[in-house]
Parts: sequence; C-alpha cells; structure tokens
Amino acid sequence: MTNKKRRDLLKMMAAAPFAGGLMMAFAQDSKPTQKVRTTAREKIRLRYFPNFVLTTHEGQKVRFYDDVVKDKIVVINWMYVKCAGVCMPITMNLMKVQKLLGDRVGRDIFFYSITVKPEEDTPKALKRYAKMHKAGPGWTFLTGDPKELEVLRRKLGFVDPNPQVDADKARHTGMLRFGNEPLTMWAACPAQANAKYVAQTILFVDGPKTPKKVI
Repeated sequence: MTNKKRRDLLKMMAAAPFAGGLMMAFAQDSKPTQKVRTTAREKIRLRYFPNFVLTTHEGQKVRFYDDVVKDKIVVINWMYVKCAGVCMPITMNLMKVQKLLGDRVGRDIFFYSITVKPEEDTPKALKRYAKMHKAGPGWTFLTGDPKELEVLRRKLGFVDPNPQVDADKARHTGMLRFGNEPLTMWAACPAQANAKYVAQTILFVDGPKTPKKVI
C-alpha cells in the first residue's frame, strides 16, 4: 500500500463520529465572535476525555485524562478476558505491533486495553490476561466503574450503529482508536489489520519529526 493510500484511509477513518466531533471543536474554536477563547485541545478534553478514576491490571488508580492520555501518543482498544470472539486475535496482533514500535512503547507511545466487562474483569484477572499474552512495558489493561466505562466507551466512539449489536458485549467493535493528545491528532483503524500497517498508521499521528516506516 502506498503512502498516499495509507493517508487516504487514515482520513476516512478519521471521519468517524469521534473525529467528526473533533472537527466541530476546531470550527467552533475558530469563530471570531467567541469572547472567551478555549483551545481545541481543551475542548476535545472536555468533550471526549472524562477524568474518571480507573484501575490498572497492577492495581494502581489512575485518572483517564491526567494519567492515561495527557501528553502522550496512545493506542486504545476494548476487550474482556473471557471473550471468545475478536479479543484474542486483536491482542495477538497488538503484540506484533508493540514489537514493531520497539522501545517507543512505554516511552512516548502507550497501549491501553479497557474491559467492556468490568463486573468480571478485576485487576487480578486482567493481570493474568496480560501475563498470558506477554504484554510488554507500556501496555496497560484497565477496569473501572461500569457506568463510567460505558460513558467512556461512547465518548471515544466505540459504538456500533445497530443498538442490538452494540448491546452484545461479545460483538464489541474491533477497532483501534489512536492519537497524539498534545497535537490533537486522532484517528482509528481496524485492530486486526496487518501489524506493520497498524504500526505505520499509528506513527502518522506523531507529526513530521520522525520517519513513518517501521521494520
């Protein structure tokens, strides 16, 4: 796939509801009649990143905006431990992506897998899952209050347009949401796409400072 085609696909993915909302935030921020100016970054934070307290697979309490996404490049997916559907293939594919990105994962790129079944997935269960799949440094599994996680799932755009499908946790979306929080660059891609393509796509939100190819 050529760089142009990758960029075109990235633009298409960015047209999802989440990204559409971001564009609205940019447009509102540019209105000259606005008396009190709020940066696009702040608007995105307020609209999409509730600062809920979550718990990591290591039992640590973290706030979603302050500790999870702020000042970072993040890659987010949703899963649950006893999933018999897309979770296992996605986790295995993300292992390949993590390896391709090398030591940047845990340094300035961070992976977050959030459970859609917090009632079942305790930090202990998530830790076993992470260990079983040999998740490396920089990859954190998260659980939290069920109602707050449902709000977060919807704000991040992990919602199926069919309400019946969306209500079935076993059929949750197999997408990745990734972005550069300080640069307000956000997009998505299929989580089971070729690992090298996923890694290169993630690097597109890193701005112009680094090469966009991975080995």
